[in-house]
Amino acid sequence: MTELQKRLYESQDIEYRDFTIKLNPTVDPDTVIGVRLPELRSIAKGLGKSGKAREFMSELPHRYLEENHIHSFAVGNIKDFDEAIREAERFLPYIDNWAVCDSMRIKALGKNPEKLNPYIAQWLKSGQTYTVRFAILNLMNLFLDDGFDEKYPAMVASVKSEEYYVNMMIAWYFATALAKQYDSAIKYIEGKKLSKWTHNKTIRKAIESFRVTAEHKEYLRKLRIK
Repeated sequence: MTELQKRLYESQDIEYRDFTIKLNPTVDPDTVIGVRLPELRSIAKGLGKSGKAREFMSELPHRYLEENHIHSFAVGNIKDFDEAIREAERFLPYIDNWAVCDSMRIKALGKNPEKLNPYIAQWLKSGQTYTVRFAILNLMNLFLDDGFDEKYPAMVASVKSEEYYVNMMIAWYFATALAKQYDSAIKYIEGKKLSKWTHNKTIRKAIESFRVTAEHKEYLRKLRIK
């Protein structure tokens, strides 16, 4: 057992472990230690300060879910665009669950949309569940505000998948878009551009959101597909 793994076991919370296993049905329970995310973020930050982050990120694959979380946070801490892309692409094939995928939030990628766009397009076409999800997650987190462009929801709507974790991400994207870019997003609901399940899930999530106006929620209710 490595020193890092020993530290993780020292921070183990059995109740949280059981909760995490239930929340991540695609993850092997034997790979879950049960360490809360703030502690994992702290470890990732410490690796960066000590200069050991690169060494840790080179050790793939990892054994435990928590190590993968630390890896995702470590990539997220990278400030240089090119290095962040390089490390993200190296790690993406090893991501096998939504939690680690969603925890890899890389601010550096939003600094250069023109350089990022080809990667987004490539990830969307990869056919790999969590690589596709990661691409949509970035479009949602980075480009639904000042960096918004009409091409982005079109890119997301073009994704056709039978994977639950992809379709849930598409619904999450459009529900958020209905809160931030309503005039653009509503066209995809009115035009029934999404699969029936994703369409209705988008409406449900938007109705549950405090960021969507009561007027828009009332209209969305009428757009459900039966």
